[in-house]
Amino acid sequence: MDTKELLEQVKEGRISVEEAEGFLRREPFEDMGFAKLDSHRAVRSGFPEVIFCSGKPDPFLKEIYVRMYKENGEVFGTRASQHQYDLVRPLIPSLSYDPVSRILKAEKEGKKREGLICVCTAGTADIPVAEEAAQTAEYFGARVNRVFDVGVSGIHRLLSRLEVIQKANCVVAVAGMEGALASVLGGLVSNPVIAVPTSVGYGASMHGLSALLTMINSCANGIAVVNIDNGYGAGYMATQINRLACRREGKEDD
Repeated sequence: MDTKELLEQVKEGRISVEEAEGFLRREPFEDMGFAKLDSHRAVRSGFPEVIFCSGKPDPFLKEIYVRMYKENGEVFGTRASQHQYDLVRPLIPSLSYDPVSRILKAEKEGKKREGLICVCTAGTADIPVAEEAAQTAEYFGARVNRVFDVGVSGIHRLLSRLEVIQKANCVVAVAGMEGALASVLGGLVSNPVIAVPTSVGYGASMHGLSALLTMINSCANGIAVVNIDNGYGAGYMATQINRLACRREGKEDD
């Protein structure tokens, strides 16, 4: 729960002043022995802690999910497996799993989404990373448009969707092979582009290194680059940019 949500609950009488005071006085993390849950992260940054599921032992993963869901009423994890979903679902009935993005989450109903982020991929093989970015942004409250399979080998496909892409407060460009999509988009839109290199490609792509180097060396302006296959990092950053744009629009309306 972030500070704004806490204060709104006090205002509406859903929790008492004493309960809110207790929340703010708690330690900024919960020590579980094997993990220290950052319970105040949403208060500091506006984003709750997220679980990186890959590699976590089963007993630890189960307890972390239950604790975080109990704390926030929702929980979000990346790089999860079907086995981990089967493990945790009996404990959190509302949990859902997407085998494409490998996201394991339970969300509050009726969540409001604002602004607009556009997530684009060069090819269909890039969609798993793109979906990680898109679903991360949606979980954090952003409205997302998906524009998939618009790589530069058929640039007319990209140009046919240019109008919707240009409306976005931020564009996420997900591409493997040579990673040229980010440079093309950087020259076509006025708002920031977050480039995500993927490990898609043949031998000389070096598991995404070629795309990473292309994106870092782009001649187009306004491009930031995250790590190879880091859809979560792109979705997080895109949400930050989207929130800033929404605040600016709100001030202009006033």
